[in-house]
Amino acid sequence: MKAQLNAYIHSEDARAQAGFYADALDGKIVSVMTLGQLPGTPADMQDKVMHLALEVAGGNVLFLADANVAVPSGGRAVTLALSFSGEDEAREAFGNLADGGTVKFPFELQPWGGHHGEVVDKYGIHWQIVKQ
Repeated sequence: MKAQLNAYIHSEDARAQAGFYADALDGKIVSVMTLGQLPGTPADMQDKVMHLALEVAGGNVLFLADANVAVPSGGRAVTLALSFSGEDEAREAFGNLADGGTVKFPFELQPWGGHHGEVVDKYGIHWQIVKQ
């Protein structure tokens, strides 16, 4: 099984937090998707960040998103994101991590064209599984 592992930070202000990390870690924002890019998003949520990719420290990538709920303190606002090139491997990883855990969002085709699912494993770790 081969995949890319990234930290996914849930933030109260993803753009500001990404700007701070970009300055602190000699980075740059590579891409931003907002909730407004999805059909049916309420007007007050249009500008919220759904996905932001930040390249830091020579090529490492952090992902950030605006949280839709209160952000936990003490560094507990991080999700591990595994990105796969193959759908079968992604589905297998999702199923393995879900064993004994809780599926938050099923692994399904998304409006942006990739597959995505979220699971909390039996140890309480939050995972996003993506097939690009």
